[in-house]
Amino acid sequence: MYSLISTVSLEPEPIPLVVKVVLFGDRLLYYLLQAYDPEFNELFKVAADFEEVIDRSIEVQQLYARLIATLVRKESLLPYDRDAVARVIEHSSRLVSDSEKLSMQMRNIADLLREADYWARDAGHATVLAGDVQHAIDTQIHRQDRIRDRLYEAILRGTLMIDTAGAVIGQVNGLAVIELGSFAFAQPTRITATTRLGKGDLINIEREAELSGAIHSKGVLILAAFLAARYAKNQPLALSASLAFEQSYGKIDGDSASLAELCALLSNLAHVPILQTLAITGSVNQLGQAQAIGGVNEKIEGFFDICVARGLTGQQGVLIPVSNVKHLMLRQDVIDAVAKGLFSIYAVENVDQAISLLTGISAGEMDEKGVYPDGTINYLVIERLVELTKITKSLSQTEKAEK
Repeated sequence: MYSLISTVSLEPEPIPLVVKVVLFGDRLLYYLLQAYDPEFNELFKVAADFEEVIDRSIEVQQLYARLIATLVRKESLLPYDRDAVARVIEHSSRLVSDSEKLSMQMRNIADLLREADYWARDAGHATVLAGDVQHAIDTQIHRQDRIRDRLYEAILRGTLMIDTAGAVIGQVNGLAVIELGSFAFAQPTRITATTRLGKGDLINIEREAELSGAIHSKGVLILAAFLAARYAKNQPLALSASLAFEQSYGKIDGDSASLAELCALLSNLAHVPILQTLAITGSVNQLGQAQAIGGVNEKIEGFFDICVARGLTGQQGVLIPVSNVKHLMLRQDVIDAVAKGLFSIYAVENVDQAISLLTGISAGEMDEKGVYPDGTINYLVIERLVELTKITKSLSQTEKAEK
């Protein structure tokens, strides 16, 4: 009745029948049928919601290895050596983006086992090695990474402006994730902030252009509330500010850039440059705490790839919320670069830690008198806001005198 066209179907005579019908499907389909089919709950009274991930313990990993062996025998594949099995298990955790979980979506695992078997046979191996599994993973990515390569090429050629060196006031490298079917990758994005004398308005340019999703708009409102609560408790917030994703021409949603946007604002207010060797991801709440976001592995690897193409200096890195550490399942080349000190990953708990790392200047902690140490980021921000408040009062007095 809700389809685009209506059809007339046959209605056969009822016949005696004893049968049990079990439906398997996605959760979305179940909830849609439950909502729109009045007879669905009468016909299907028992629902079972199966978990898609399991905890990754030593015992579970041993059982998972047995499951892999079962699939190998079922498909008549070459035997897997222990390192290859370990690599498959690692990839399973990568599929769910959680180092403490394993995927139960066995179709993807079975496809990987078959492809690794192909590459092992192609190389003349008697058993499937970890290198064969990695080759299969790499080729799966290579078959889908055309758009990613074009975007990264545009960055390296300077068409899309992303800095990986120097320092700029009010500018920070954010990280967005693009999902194309089963393939996801990060696109580094330049986020800028400007401030001026005003009445407390925070303009989200994406929202004004109707390119901002509801969650992104919520993130901007939250960081505006944080600014007012921390720096304007006893005085008006006498500024206007603008936030923008530069060279962004599509819809933007999610709050994973709110921490980056807040740091760009603080940088502009304090007139302190942000290191462009660093990128940052994470959402922020009204208390200034960094909150977990999705796609953390892809985001780190995306900025890493750009830095590698331009040459690692040991100064580049990515800031992530500390609550995302358990989700790290990075590529081996990223792990190796971090181990050699050529690339860094910083886990931050709040905006103060983030802005300190991005600028190299301490954010400062408030003392018992409610004053921040001289020269710190928070001190400079308050100093600028006080200056704007004085200018506002002076202009107001001048207007009254002229009247």
